[in-house]
Amino acid sequence: GLRRVNSQTWKSPCIQPVYGAQHPPLDPRLTKNFIKDRSKANALPMKSKKASSFHEFARNTSDAWDIGDDEDEDFSSSSSSLQTLNSKVAKATAAQVLENHSKLRAKPERTQSALSDMPTNCKVIKSSSEAQLSRTSEEACVRTPLQKQQSLPLRPVIPLVARISDQNASGAPPMTVREKTRLEKFRQLLSSHNTDLDELRKCSWPGVPREVRPVTWRLLSVSTRSCDAGIGGGNVPSQGRAIHIDIPRTNPLIPLFQQPLVQEIFERILFIWAIRHPASGYVQGINDLVTPFFVVFLSEYVEEDVENFDVTNLSQDVLRSIEADSFWCMSKLLDGIQDNYTFAQPGIQKKVKALEELVSRIDEQVHNHFRKYEVEYLQFAFRWMNNLLMRELPLRCTIRLWDTYQSEPEGFSHFHLYVCAAFLIKWRKEILDEEDFQGLLMLLQNLPTIHWGNEEIGLLLAEAYRLKYMFADAPNHYRR
Repeated sequence: GLRRVNSQTWKSPCIQPVYGAQHPPLDPRLTKNFIKDRSKANALPMKSKKASSFHEFARNTSDAWDIGDDEDEDFSSSSSSLQTLNSKVAKATAAQVLENHSKLRAKPERTQSALSDMPTNCKVIKSSSEAQLSRTSEEACVRTPLQKQQSLPLRPVIPLVARISDQNASGAPPMTVREKTRLEKFRQLLSSHNTDLDELRKCSWPGVPREVRPVTWRLLSVSTRSCDAGIGGGNVPSQGRAIHIDIPRTNPLIPLFQQPLVQEIFERILFIWAIRHPASGYVQGINDLVTPFFVVFLSEYVEEDVENFDVTNLSQDVLRSIEADSFWCMSKLLDGIQDNYTFAQPGIQKKVKALEELVSRIDEQVHNHFRKYEVEYLQFAFRWMNNLLMRELPLRCTIRLWDTYQSEPEGFSHFHLYVCAAFLIKWRKEILDEEDFQGLLMLLQNLPTIHWGNEEIGLLLAEAYRLKYMFADAPNHYRR
């Protein structure tokens, strides 16, 4: 008996192929013979575990559809009724497929309307069933897998203006009753003959409505615009080359900043600023500081889809106005942090050192974790200070952050330190989970903020304000 078992191989004529569960059963005679063969194989003694597992595998896969050439003749000659059954099954299956296809082709308009009715706002659809609640159960049964795949919602494309005006991270309608009240208050302040700048700063701290943001930013960035800075010094040709190289790298994923006309505007802004400030000149990273101003002042003339807007559709006067506003507001910003960009960048080094001392006081566990794995604050916080967290946050979040920075005294220089501290402690759990130098740096240089909105920025600013309230007027609290 054992000899007989060993003589049966995987591809043997004695194994009868069967249909799967989706098809009608086989001829009763064939089924009966197949059951007998299987029971006989089950009754055979097994000498080793290896042989037993092989025959178990053979039994479990005995209904495979892949029939070898050497089995075709045996299978085809076993019964003429099986051939008749095969043809009947094939015809029935083909007829059903054609019927389903004709039903689907008869309803193209309904399918297209279902696709066109999909939401394109910031909400994320969890499943295709939520977008098709009106479908009946009969249509759901008829639908094929291909049709189900076609009816899945497309990834929502969120234009930049919608992201800027977004007042929360949940995708709710941007204008609530409270926001309408705030917008009306801003309009009253801005329409008065003598705008109260202190009151305007107070209102701007929790965020500026998109409709009045360009005007508000101009007023909050009031500059003397004197010509006392003078033009001179510096290596002008080398400045131009460095700017020309950096401009295409500015927000490379946003089509707006890849337009030649926009790049020319940025190049003029940076070049004029560099030759007016010979002490620092142009330093890599300053190009990023132009983008929030440019987008905000452009949104004054563009209702939606700023990131894909073709600026050649605007008049020369409008473009000059956007360029001038961007230049003067950026100049006012850099006036307060110019020591960040002078030789050896002493401003950044002092801020990074202050951040280290502050974190050592507010969260000693995180600070000791960095020391344990020899992570220096300068290795990750230099970029936070040099680019004002622009590389760590989406552009919409940067614009919201700058609403508060411009309403704070020394917001870009002093308050930014506490924002960086709050931002670091925000990720304390993820930081403590990493247990090697490489993992910590990879985390700190690629923090998951892509889905952040105004709600997250509001919480971050609230924590930063708490830290400032505790330590700003008592610097010895965080000095060892």
